[in-house]
Amino acid sequence: MTVGSATTDAEDPAAALSAAQRYLTLATVVLGTSLYGTALLTTSTILPQMQGALSATQDEIAWVMTFNILATAVVTPMTGWLVSRFGTRRVAVWSIACFTVATMLCGMAQSLETLVLWRILQGGAGAPVVPLSQSILFNTFPRRQHAMVMSIFGMAVAVAPAFGPVIGGYLAEMHSWRWSFYMLVPVGICATIGMAWTLRPDRLGAKVRFDWTGFVALATALAAVQLVIARGVRLDWFDSTEIVIECLIAAVAFYVFLVHSLSVRAPFVNLRLLYDRNYAIGLVLVTIYGMLNFTPMVLLPALLQQQIGFPDMLVGQVIGCRGVGMLLGFMAAGFMSRIDPRISMAAGFGLQTAAGLWMLTFDLNVTMEILVLNSAVQGFAVGVVWVPITAVAFGTLESKHYAEASSIFHLLRNIGSSFFISLSIAEIVRTAGANYSRMTEMITPYNPALAMPGVTGGWTFDTVPGLASVAKEIARQSMMIGYLNAFMLYTVASGLAVVVVLMVRGRSPA
Repeated sequence: MTVGSATTDAEDPAAALSAAQRYLTLATVVLGTSLYGTALLTTSTILPQMQGALSATQDEIAWVMTFNILATAVVTPMTGWLVSRFGTRRVAVWSIACFTVATMLCGMAQSLETLVLWRILQGGAGAPVVPLSQSILFNTFPRRQHAMVMSIFGMAVAVAPAFGPVIGGYLAEMHSWRWSFYMLVPVGICATIGMAWTLRPDRLGAKVRFDWTGFVALATALAAVQLVIARGVRLDWFDSTEIVIECLIAAVAFYVFLVHSLSVRAPFVNLRLLYDRNYAIGLVLVTIYGMLNFTPMVLLPALLQQQIGFPDMLVGQVIGCRGVGMLLGFMAAGFMSRIDPRISMAAGFGLQTAAGLWMLTFDLNVTMEILVLNSAVQGFAVGVVWVPITAVAFGTLESKHYAEASSIFHLLRNIGSSFFISLSIAEIVRTAGANYSRMTEMITPYNPALAMPGVTGGWTFDTVPGLASVAKEIARQSMMIGYLNAFMLYTVASGLAVVVVLMVRGRSPA
C-alpha cells in the first residue's frame, strides 16, 4: 500500500452532502475539539498555582495532567464501540456535555484528590471528542480534500488554545486558578448545543459486542505502567515491593491483551490494522508526536514560576505563543500538503530537535524573548508535522476502518503524552535530589575554593539565614539541571522521529 488514494470520491459517503453542510459540520466540530485543547493547555499554565493552593509536591500536582491523559488514553479505544452502539451524534453530544460538567467540577474541587478525580472524569468524557471529530470530517469531505480539511481543522483548533492560556493565566492571577476552569463552561454549553443541532441522526446497524476482556486487560496494563513511572522515584524503583508488583501486573495484563486481541474475531483493539505498513509507522510517529507536544507545556510552567519567578500571566503568554506557532505551522502545512509528506515530517521533527537543543542552553536567567521564540518554534513544528502524519496513517485505509483506526491513533498519542510526562517528571526529581546532595557536600569551611576573595559574592555561611539562602539557591540550581536532563530526553525523541520518517513508504508513481 502507498500514501495514494485507496478509494474513489464517488464511493465516499461525503458525496451526498452539499458544501454548506460540510463546512457547517467542520465549524461545529472545530468548536467542540477546541474546548478539549484549550482545557489541556490552560490547566498546564496554572499547575504551579494549584500546587500551592492544594499543598502538593511537584510530582503530585503532575497527576492532575498525567491521570487526565491516562483516562483519555483508556477510554479513547472505546470510541469505535460507542459509535456502533449509540451513534456518532449521540456520542459526540454527550461527550461534550459531560466534559463541560466535569470541567465545572474541577473548578469547584477543594482537595488534590477531588481535583484528580474530576480530571479523570474530564479526560474520560472528552476522550471520544478528538478521534470522533477526525472520523466525522473524514466521512464528511471527499478523500481528495482530507489534507486540506485537516489543515483547516488543525489551524482553527490551534487558535483557541493560543488564547486560552493567556486568558486563563490572567484570571488565575487576578482571581484564582478556579476561574481558568469556569471560563470554559459557557464554551462547552455552546459546543453541546452546536453538536446537537448540526450533526445528522445516525442509522444504527447491528450492535457490536463490547470486548470487556480486552478493555480490562489494556486498562490494567496502562494504569500499572503509569503508577510505576509516577511513583518509582519516591519509592526507589525496584527496591519497592509495590513497584515490582505493579510491573508484574502490567506485564501479565499486556500479555493477556495481546493474546486475546489476536485470537478473537472482534477484539477491543483491532491489531490487524497494523498489517498496513504506513498506518503502523504512523502510529509510531504519532506516539512520538504526543511525547513532544504536551511535555513542554507541563514542564515549563513549573520551571518558570517556581524556579525563575515568572507570574502566571507571563507563563500563560509563553504557552500561548506556542499556540500561535501552531497556527502558523498549520497554515504552512496547508501549502506543504502538495509535496511528499516525508519531507514535511522530517522538517517538522528537525525543527523540534533544534528547539530541544536550544532549550539545553537555558539557565535561570533566561529571558522572556528567548522563551517566547523557542515556544513559537516548537508550536510551528507541531503544526507542520500533524497534517502529514495524518495523511500517511490514514491515506491507505478504507473508510470503514476510520473510526477504529482513529481511536487507536489518538490512544497512542495520549499514551505517549502521559508516559513521557511522567518519565520527564521522574528524571527531574531524581536528578535534582542527586545533584543537591553532591553540591551541598562542597559547601564547607574546609573547601579552599570558597575562601578565595569574590567567589561567594553576596552569599554568607556564618549565619543561619545565610545558610538557608545558600541552600535555596543550591536547590534552584539542582532543579535546573533536572530540567535540562528532561529537555535532553525531548531532543533525543525528536531526533529519533526523523529516523522513523525515513521508513515511510512514499507515493507510487502516477
